[in-house]
Order: sequence, then C-alpha cells, then structure tokens
Amino acid sequence: MRRLFVLVAAVILVDTMFYAAIAPLLPQYADDLGLSKSEAGVLSAAYAAGTLLAALPSGWLAARLGVKRTMLVGLALLSCSSVAFAFAETAAILDLARFAQGVGGACAWTGGLAWLLAEAPPGRRGELIGSALAAAIAGLLLGPVLGGIATVAGPEPVFSSVAVIAAGLAAWVLSTPAAARPQHPDLRRVGRAILSRPVLIAFWLVALPSLLSGALDVLVPLRLDDLGASGVAVGAVFLVAAAIEACVSPLIGRFSDRRGRGVPIRFGLLVTIPVTLLLPVPASVVVLGLVVVAVILGMSLIWTPAMALLSDNSERVGLDLVFATALVSLSWAGGQVVGGSAFSRLAEQSSDALAYALIAGLFALTAVWQIATRPTA
Repeated sequence: MRRLFVLVAAVILVDTMFYAAIAPLLPQYADDLGLSKSEAGVLSAAYAAGTLLAALPSGWLAARLGVKRTMLVGLALLSCSSVAFAFAETAAILDLARFAQGVGGACAWTGGLAWLLAEAPPGRRGELIGSALAAAIAGLLLGPVLGGIATVAGPEPVFSSVAVIAAGLAAWVLSTPAAARPQHPDLRRVGRAILSRPVLIAFWLVALPSLLSGALDVLVPLRLDDLGASGVAVGAVFLVAAAIEACVSPLIGRFSDRRGRGVPIRFGLLVTIPVTLLLPVPASVVVLGLVVVAVILGMSLIWTPAMALLSDNSERVGLDLVFATALVSLSWAGGQVVGGSAFSRLAEQSSDALAYALIAGLFALTAVWQIATRPTA
C-alpha cells in the first residue's frame, strides 16, 4: 500500500507541477505574444479544458483496460505535451500542448486515484485523499519554481526535463503489479448514478472551489505583475500558499474521516466568502499575497472532504470507483475552465472586483443551503 501511494503521489506531483508552472510565465507570454486578459485565460484554462473533455472517458478507459494502462496513457501524453510546450512559439501551439496535458492528467488522476482508493480502507479515505492532494500541492509548490526558472533559463530545457521524468514514472508504473479488471460498464446505469442527488451535491462542492481557483490562476498573476512583481515573486506567492495547503490537507482529510465531511465543508464556505471579496483590494504585493494564502486555505477546507464525499456518495449509489475518481477530475476541470476563461473575460470587460463578487455570491448561496439542509453531515 505504501509503495503504491508513493507511486501515485509521484505521478500526481509531476502532473500538477507542469500545470502550475504557467503562473509566473503567464505575464511573459502575455507580453511576448500580445495576449489579452481573456486570451491569457484561455491558455491557463486549456489544461482544465482537456481534463474536462477526458474525465468521464478516462473512467470508461480505466474500467475497460484497468487503472495501470490508463495511468500509462496519461504519462505518455504528459511527456509528449511537455516537449511541445517547451518549443512552442505561438499561442495556438501552447494552448494545444496545455490541452493535451489536461487529457493526460485526467487519465493519470483517474487511474491513480482509483487504484489507490480500491486498496484503501473506507475509514481512511479522507486521509488518503488529503495526502494525495498534499502531493498535488507539492507539485503546485514546485510548478511556480519551475516556471520561474523557465523565465530565466528558457522553457526548452525546463519542460524537456519534465518529459524525461514522466518517462521514468511510466517505467515505474510498468513494474508495479495491479489486478486486471476488464469490465463492460453499463453506461445507462452509470449515467443514472452520476445524475443522482448525492453525487451531484458532492460534485458541486468540488467544482465550486475549483471555479475560484481557475479565476485566481489568471487574475492574481496579472494583478501581481501590475503591482510590479517579477516572475519569481509571482511564483513565491503561490509557493507559500501551496506549502501551507500541503501541510493542512492531510489533517483536514483525517478530521473529515472522524467528524464527517460536512463540518469542514461548511466552515470552509464561510471562511472563503470574505477573503474572496478582499482579493481586488490590496495595492501591494505582500498584502495581496497574504489574501491569496487565506483564500487557498479556505478552499482546502472544502476540497479534501468534498472529494472524499464524492467517492463515498458514488459508492453508495453503486458507481464504480473509477467513475468516482473520473468525476473528481470532471468537477475540478469544469470549475477551472469556467473560472479561468469565463470569469477572466468578465474581469476584462468589467473589473476583477465584479468577477470575485459573483464567485463569493456562489459560495454564500452554497453556504446558506448547506447550513439549512446539512446534506453532507
């Protein structure tokens, strides 16, 4: 079990590292390629768009071919897209490379998490998901550092190295035994389970903080750049926030295993509302960085238990774990796409303050509904 967790965590770390590397590079690409705020949003959200498109197909693939082969497909796409991203010279190729990596990320996450949860006792599910998220956050920590290095050394050597690491992880996956589980899933039954109320509730609770995260990934780097922050400084802000989140995610998951998923979710919703409204206010890099840390902490109180709740509720309605983990990718990616593209476009046409206010409103409505009905208690 421990060896399997280390393998899955390593794959997740490398995938999220490449994903997060865009933050310090985004202002540079916007300047070099003449990207508008909405075009920068498309580049940032292209990864999530690929994950969104491939999320449910990756569940079907894992059910038919097994989790191991699905992970290998994901790592192959990660390796190829890293090389394409390294040598891309146009916005279109950058977008396509990010999109392909998102497809690979869906396969890697679905295969890896389903493999891990199938081996895990249900009473430790939240803790393991929190620990896997800590690995993802470690990738988010290293990603801005990677992107910061690429602003100095150039993207070619930096992202080519990611391709080499992905190939090494594929070799590790090949050497790890996994039970073959060829299935012929009943797509009608799967569809009914996905549309059941318990699954849809948990799905929204994963998607909501993802929507805010998608907006942050675009608007915060551009705002920091406007305030005079360098690419390295932008990376440092996200690094500090992700480091704190990595420390607390396993603890939040363990707490949700013992006290229920609803308690941290409701608290996280209430905490996130005011700090989201504060995001457009700071006029200094340091103060904005502190607000970003507070927002990410609030989101982490929701994300870990919501992902565990999604797997719990999926299993309760008879949905296989491979589809439950695919739904995690789908809900995360859906939020990222809307947050990174639609809300960045709204911010461009009006203001960052309006975009953040609308997102905070969604958090407020969800908090009222959660407190009134306690559906996740």
